[in-house]
Amino acid sequence: MEPLTHAQKELYDWLVEYIRQHQYSPSIRQMMQAMNLRSPAPVQSRLEHLRKKGYINWTEGRARTIRIIHPANLGVPILGAIATDGSVETFTEAVVPLDLTSLFRQPDYFALKVTEASLGALLIAVGDILILQPVADLKTLADGTMVVAKVEEQRTMLKFFYRKSSRILLKSVNGIDAALELPVSQVQVQGALVGVWRGYGREG
Repeated sequence: MEPLTHAQKELYDWLVEYIRQHQYSPSIRQMMQAMNLRSPAPVQSRLEHLRKKGYINWTEGRARTIRIIHPANLGVPILGAIATDGSVETFTEAVVPLDLTSLFRQPDYFALKVTEASLGALLIAVGDILILQPVADLKTLADGTMVVAKVEEQRTMLKFFYRKSSRILLKSVNGIDAALELPVSQVQVQGALVGVWRGYGREG
Protein backbone atom coordinates (compact mmCIF):
# COMPACT_ATOMS: atom_id res chain seq x y z
CA MET A 1 0.00 0.00 0.00
CA GLU A 2 1.13 3.55 -0.70
CA PRO A 3 2.63 5.24 2.38
CA LEU A 4 0.77 8.03 4.14
CA THR A 5 1.87 11.55 4.90
CA HIS A 6 2.07 12.58 8.54
CA ALA A 7 -1.31 14.34 8.38
CA GLN A 8 -2.97 11.41 6.63
CA LYS A 9 -1.56 8.89 9.11
CA GLU A 10 -2.69 11.04 12.03
CA LEU A 11 -6.27 10.99 10.77
CA TYR A 12 -6.10 7.30 9.82
CA ASP A 13 -4.82 6.22 13.24
CA TRP A 14 -7.53 8.28 14.93
CA LEU A 15 -10.23 6.75 12.68
CA VAL A 16 -9.04 3.21 13.43
CA GLU A 17 -9.23 3.81 17.18
CA TYR A 18 -12.57 5.66 17.03
CA ILE A 19 -14.25 2.95 14.94
CA ARG A 20 -12.75 0.23 17.14
CA GLN A 21 -14.23 1.83 20.26
CA HIS A 22 -17.62 2.91 18.90
CA GLN A 23 -18.27 0.41 16.08
CA TYR A 24 -19.36 3.24 13.77
CA SER A 25 -17.57 6.06 12.00
CA PRO A 26 -17.35 9.67 13.25
CA SER A 27 -18.81 12.80 11.70
CA ILE A 28 -16.75 15.33 9.75
CA ARG A 29 -17.14 17.78 12.65
CA GLN A 30 -15.72 15.25 15.10
CA MET A 31 -12.75 14.67 12.79
CA MET A 32 -12.21 18.44 12.54
CA GLN A 33 -12.15 18.72 16.33
CA ALA A 34 -9.80 15.75 16.72
CA MET A 35 -7.36 17.16 14.14
CA ASN A 36 -7.68 20.75 15.48
CA LEU A 37 -8.98 22.03 12.16
CA ARG A 38 -11.44 24.87 11.62
CA SER A 39 -12.58 23.88 8.13
CA PRO A 40 -13.93 20.58 6.77
CA ALA A 41 -11.89 20.94 3.56
CA PRO A 42 -8.60 19.52 4.97
CA VAL A 43 -10.45 16.59 6.53
CA GLN A 44 -12.25 15.81 3.28
CA SER A 45 -8.97 16.04 1.37
CA ARG A 46 -7.25 13.62 3.75
CA LEU A 47 -10.20 11.22 3.55
CA GLU A 48 -10.04 11.24 -0.24
CA HIS A 49 -6.31 10.46 -0.16
CA LEU A 50 -6.88 7.64 2.35
CA ARG A 51 -9.50 6.14 0.08
CA LYS A 52 -7.35 6.47 -3.06
CA LYS A 53 -4.47 4.77 -1.25
CA GLY A 54 -6.70 1.88 -0.18
CA TYR A 55 -6.87 2.49 3.57
CA ILE A 56 -10.57 3.36 3.92
CA ASN A 57 -13.80 3.36 1.97
CA TRP A 58 -17.36 4.61 2.42
CA THR A 59 -20.81 4.48 0.86
CA GLU A 60 -21.50 7.50 -1.31
CA GLY A 61 -24.47 9.61 -0.22
CA ARG A 62 -24.66 8.08 3.27
CA ALA A 63 -23.28 9.64 6.43
CA ARG A 64 -21.03 7.81 8.89
CA THR A 65 -20.22 4.87 6.61
CA ILE A 66 -16.42 5.11 6.67
CA ARG A 67 -14.87 1.69 7.13
CA ILE A 68 -11.26 0.63 7.58
CA ILE A 69 -10.14 -1.68 4.79
CA HIS A 70 -6.96 -2.96 6.39
CA PRO A 71 -7.18 -2.40 10.17
CA ALA A 72 -3.74 -2.93 11.65
CA ASN A 73 -3.23 -5.61 14.28
CA LEU A 74 -6.94 -6.22 14.82
CA GLY A 75 -7.02 -9.75 13.46
CA VAL A 76 -6.88 -13.05 15.35
CA PRO A 77 -3.59 -14.87 14.61
CA ILE A 78 -3.95 -18.36 13.12
CA LEU A 79 -1.30 -20.35 15.01
CA GLY A 80 -1.98 -23.84 13.71
CA ALA A 81 -4.43 -26.41 12.38
CA ILE A 82 -6.59 -28.89 14.30
CA ALA A 83 -7.73 -32.26 12.96
CA THR A 84 -10.99 -34.05 13.71
CA ASP A 85 -9.18 -36.30 16.20
CA GLY A 86 -8.21 -33.24 18.24
CA SER A 87 -4.52 -33.23 17.34
CA VAL A 88 -3.02 -29.78 16.76
CA GLU A 89 -0.32 -28.96 14.23
CA THR A 90 1.47 -25.72 15.12
CA PHE A 91 2.50 -23.58 12.19
CA THR A 92 6.23 -22.83 12.15
CA GLU A 93 5.92 -19.75 9.94
CA ALA A 94 4.05 -16.54 10.62
CA VAL A 95 0.48 -16.55 9.35
CA VAL A 96 -1.54 -13.48 8.39
CA PRO A 97 -4.08 -12.79 11.17
CA LEU A 98 -7.68 -13.78 10.57
CA ASP A 99 -9.46 -10.46 10.01
CA LEU A 100 -13.19 -10.64 10.78
CA THR A 101 -13.86 -6.91 10.56
CA SER A 102 -14.94 -7.15 6.93
CA LEU A 103 -17.69 -9.56 7.98
CA PHE A 104 -19.12 -7.42 10.75
CA ARG A 105 -18.65 -3.90 9.40
CA GLN A 106 -20.37 -4.08 6.04
CA PRO A 107 -23.04 -1.36 6.12
CA ASP A 108 -25.67 -3.44 4.31
CA TYR A 109 -25.17 -6.80 6.05
CA PHE A 110 -27.74 -7.94 8.61
CA ALA A 111 -28.01 -10.73 11.17
CA LEU A 112 -30.59 -13.26 12.35
CA LYS A 113 -30.52 -15.22 15.60
CA VAL A 114 -31.25 -18.96 15.54
CA THR A 115 -34.06 -19.79 17.97
CA GLU A 116 -34.91 -23.38 16.99
CA ALA A 117 -32.80 -26.54 17.04
CA SER A 118 -33.78 -27.68 13.53
CA LEU A 119 -30.42 -26.76 11.97
CA GLY A 120 -28.31 -29.26 13.89
CA ALA A 121 -27.44 -31.21 10.75
CA LEU A 122 -25.68 -28.07 9.49
CA LEU A 123 -23.84 -27.68 12.82
CA ILE A 124 -25.84 -24.50 13.45
CA ALA A 125 -27.15 -24.35 17.02
CA VAL A 126 -29.71 -22.35 18.97
CA GLY A 127 -28.22 -18.95 19.83
CA ASP A 128 -25.95 -18.81 16.79
CA ILE A 129 -26.02 -15.60 14.75
CA LEU A 130 -26.36 -15.88 10.98
CA ILE A 131 -24.64 -13.06 9.05
CA LEU A 132 -26.37 -12.35 5.73
CA GLN A 133 -25.69 -10.22 2.69
CA PRO A 134 -28.60 -8.62 0.80
CA VAL A 135 -29.19 -10.06 -2.67
CA ALA A 136 -29.84 -7.52 -5.41
CA ASP A 137 -29.65 -9.94 -8.35
CA LEU A 138 -30.57 -13.64 -8.21
CA LYS A 139 -28.12 -14.30 -11.04
CA THR A 140 -25.27 -13.76 -8.59
CA LEU A 141 -26.38 -16.70 -6.42
CA ALA A 142 -24.76 -20.09 -6.91
CA ASP A 143 -26.86 -23.23 -6.60
CA GLY A 144 -26.77 -24.52 -3.04
CA THR A 145 -26.42 -21.09 -1.44
CA MET A 146 -28.22 -20.83 1.88
CA VAL A 147 -30.64 -17.91 1.70
CA VAL A 148 -33.37 -16.18 3.64
CA ALA A 149 -36.38 -16.13 1.33
CA LYS A 150 -39.89 -14.70 1.58
CA VAL A 151 -42.54 -16.65 -0.30
CA GLU A 152 -45.97 -15.19 -1.03
CA GLU A 153 -48.48 -15.88 1.76
CA GLN A 154 -45.84 -17.67 3.82
CA ARG A 155 -43.36 -16.58 6.45
CA THR A 156 -39.72 -15.84 5.76
CA MET A 157 -37.69 -19.06 5.64
CA LEU A 158 -34.09 -20.27 5.60
CA LYS A 159 -33.60 -22.47 2.51
CA PHE A 160 -31.05 -23.78 0.02
CA PHE A 161 -31.39 -21.92 -3.28
CA TYR A 162 -31.38 -23.65 -6.68
CA ARG A 163 -32.39 -22.64 -10.19
CA LYS A 164 -34.62 -24.97 -12.19
CA SER A 165 -35.19 -23.63 -15.68
CA SER A 166 -37.23 -20.43 -15.24
CA ARG A 167 -38.28 -21.33 -11.71
CA ILE A 168 -36.67 -21.37 -8.28
CA LEU A 169 -36.25 -24.45 -6.12
CA LEU A 170 -36.00 -23.88 -2.37
CA LYS A 171 -34.77 -26.97 -0.55
CA SER A 172 -35.14 -27.65 3.15
CA VAL A 173 -32.15 -26.95 5.40
CA ASN A 174 -33.35 -29.39 8.05
CA GLY A 175 -33.94 -32.37 5.75
CA ILE A 176 -37.57 -32.61 6.86
CA ASP A 177 -39.66 -30.00 5.07
CA ALA A 178 -40.66 -30.55 1.46
CA ALA A 179 -38.89 -28.57 -1.24
CA LEU A 180 -40.71 -25.64 -2.85
CA GLU A 181 -40.62 -25.09 -6.60
CA LEU A 182 -41.96 -21.66 -7.48
CA PRO A 183 -41.96 -18.99 -10.19
CA VAL A 184 -39.32 -16.30 -9.71
CA SER A 185 -42.08 -13.71 -9.22
CA GLN A 186 -43.30 -15.46 -6.07
CA VAL A 187 -39.96 -15.53 -4.28
CA GLN A 188 -38.12 -12.65 -2.64
CA VAL A 189 -34.58 -13.59 -1.63
CA GLN A 190 -33.73 -11.19 1.18
CA GLY A 191 -30.21 -12.34 1.99
CA ALA A 192 -27.48 -14.92 1.38
CA LEU A 193 -25.53 -16.51 4.23
CA VAL A 194 -21.93 -15.30 4.47
CA GLY A 195 -21.02 -16.37 7.99
CA VAL A 196 -22.10 -17.86 11.31
CA TRP A 197 -21.08 -16.37 14.66
CA ARG A 198 -21.13 -18.41 17.85
CA GLY A 199 -20.08 -17.01 21.20
CA TYR A 200 -19.02 -19.25 24.07
CA GLY A 201 -19.69 -17.72 27.48
CA ARG A 202 -17.48 -18.43 30.47
CA GLU A 203 -19.12 -19.20 33.79
CA GLY A 204 -17.68 -18.79 37.24
